[in-house]
Amino acid sequence: MAKPRLSIALSHYDRHVPFFDGTAQPDGIDLNILIVGQSDRQRNGEDRHERMLQHSEFDMAELSLSSYLMAKSRSMPFTAIPVFPRRLFSLSQMWVTVDAAVQSPHDLIGKRVGLHSFQNTLATLSKGDLQSEFNVPWREIHWVLSKKDNIEFEPEKGVKIDRLPDSADIGAMLESGEISAMMTPHPPKPVLRGSKKIRRLFADPKAEDLRYFQKNGFFPIMHVVAFKDEVLKNHPEAARSLFDTFERAKRICREFYADPNWSWLAWGRQAFEEEQKLLGDDPWPYGLEKNRANLERFVDYSLDQGLMTKKMTLEELFLPLN
Repeated sequence: MAKPRLSIALSHYDRHVPFFDGTAQPDGIDLNILIVGQSDRQRNGEDRHERMLQHSEFDMAELSLSSYLMAKSRSMPFTAIPVFPRRLFSLSQMWVTVDAAVQSPHDLIGKRVGLHSFQNTLATLSKGDLQSEFNVPWREIHWVLSKKDNIEFEPEKGVKIDRLPDSADIGAMLESGEISAMMTPHPPKPVLRGSKKIRRLFADPKAEDLRYFQKNGFFPIMHVVAFKDEVLKNHPEAARSLFDTFERAKRICREFYADPNWSWLAWGRQAFEEEQKLLGDDPWPYGLEKNRANLERFVDYSLDQGLMTKKMTLEELFLPLN
């Protein structure tokens, strides 16, 4: 019997290299692996998340956790396996204008703060973490968005939200001081060009991230891997096969760092060893049980921000694979 030919869209991370070079292949699936970055706009100006959620373009795809939860709560036909290929701490992704009077999270109250979209995962995590970790009510910040949200929702009345025109450059607005801060999954473009007018909110962001990890016990999840429901219906065995392949790819990826010169970083091996000491052997666990506290906290953030339409258990949201 021929193997089913299924497509999957993934970003080009180190933990996905084993998919791309063929060293990690799923049993029973002829996998068509597509390298599609989350910001690739190859179809009608849309990114990978939109191409999956709005057009079902792929059989499986790496998706925003926040957008996935919104979709699932609205009964859209997608189901994720508990594989989490992207993670970020929000605290080191908070940027401010050097001249702005922002020295602490509390100083953000009443300020204009940029987000790529209100619902993206880093934005949702940042708003929730400001409130949970620093008692900064996210409702008391004036949010400025540079793109439309992937899934329509009705913002809470009274929350200040402005949507910029498509021609606006939100990074330039941060550099010029038109907005006081920005929370983004990638450094603002002026920072990448060497601008000295933008800095991270926290003077020692790594220490803040480590404090967060030690307090909460997890490295926050950004992305999931989701199937179209029709694919799971026709090929239910594919879920376990793909889950096991992601586990295998992660083990192979860890072996890359045995070579001190595998990465571009001069001290890549030392960084790997330091991270093991600080975050443990596996801050990237897959499976539902190992990520329960991480996911439940994010679900609470999503509900509080009016993104999910209803409370759902993790077993309703994910296939319970471990």
